[in-house]
Amino acid sequence: MLPLSLFRSHSFSGLNLMTFLLYGALGALLLVLPFVLIEYDHYSASEAGAALLPLPVVIALASSTMGRLAGKLGPRLPLTVGPIIVAAGFLLAMRVGGGSYWTTTLPAMLVIAIGMAVAVAPLTTAVLSSVDAGHSGVASGFNSAVARAGGLFTTALLAAVLGAKGAALLDAFHLAALACAVTALASAGCAYRWIDA
Repeated sequence: MLPLSLFRSHSFSGLNLMTFLLYGALGALLLVLPFVLIEYDHYSASEAGAALLPLPVVIALASSTMGRLAGKLGPRLPLTVGPIIVAAGFLLAMRVGGGSYWTTTLPAMLVIAIGMAVAVAPLTTAVLSSVDAGHSGVASGFNSAVARAGGLFTTALLAAVLGAKGAALLDAFHLAALACAVTALASAGCAYRWIDA
């Protein structure tokens, strides 16, 4: 059972709001981008899936370095800067549609991946340190559930986008990418405001 007393910690509450917003924005992009690549840019399903590969690869390669850096700097800076970088990647994603993968989709995916790598590594450590040691398991589990809930929430919101075809799909995707950028910036604001330096 989740003790409600955990929410007395501004850092714990802020980290979970930040997580919900950041992972909600990421989930939206990962849901809609393959549809755009298949429908508008005529990718095969395999090509659309492969277009997303820079995200997990960069996060896996950079997370340990970012974790060490966050250990030296404290959690607030990377948890603020990471989502700002992610927001820049979402703005780059507004160029997707009709162009070359190398000049539209890949740059956006790389920037988003770098931003996520900056933010993801210190997130768990910050969550664990925001509560007493006896509640660290519950806090970590709750934060993971919040991340999944963020993605599920945006999936529900994007049902109309997924029904669009052709240019309407591309326009809806660009609007969704802009909304994701704003959401990622709100996530950065949560980190800056509520996370102890």
